Amino acid sequence: MVEDRRIREHISELVDEERELRRKLSDHEIDPETEHARLRQIETELDQSWDLLRQRDARREFGEDPEAAETRPDRVVENYEG
Repeated sequence: MVEDRRIREHISELVDEERELRRKLSDHEIDPETEHARLRQIETELDQSWDLLRQRDARREFGEDPEAAETRPDRVVENYEG
């Protein structure tokens, strides 16, 4: 569960960074291109982190080792449809 906590903390940090980027843009501290580029990276990292947590939960549910879950490439998690 320590790894799950670490992943959730990373998600929180990314969400905080997302909010800070939006604040900086509204305060004209950064330009829209900079904000947009970093937001794309954050969104990918968030998708990967949530996917990793789902993998770990599924492995636990089926009696498998959650430590065997791996971060999937962005091209995989970005193409998921809810």
